[in-house]
Amino acid sequence: QVQLVESGGGLVQAGGSLRLSCVASGRTFSTYAMGWFRQAPGKEREFVADITNHGTRTNYADSVKGRFTISRDNAMNTVYLRMNSLKPEDTGVYYCNRQFGVKWDWGQGTQVTVSS
Repeated sequence: QVQLVESGGGLVQAGGSLRLSCVASGRTFSTYAMGWFRQAPGKEREFVADITNHGTRTNYADSVKGRFTISRDNAMNTVYLRMNSLKPEDTGVYYCNRQFGVKWDWGQGTQVTVSS
């Protein structure tokens, strides 16, 4: 079973930036498309962005398009999320997981809080 460890969250003012990282255990990371998801207080977990297994294509939720950038380093078993021009509505716990198929066990996530 793959283990996922997210990091890089924090408290930032509106307009600021953060870079999230997610490290996956195991030797098959490069075979999977990966995604970032987030969950705001009192809301369901939602899709943020995804990237194909070799990083050739990316896809974003409309709410983050043009502000967030997903990337990956398969040699490091890591997927990143660069977040610019952050808004208070971006506040939530951010998680990574495989994009398609049965999800691996969710990690603990990383908290992002954007103050106005």
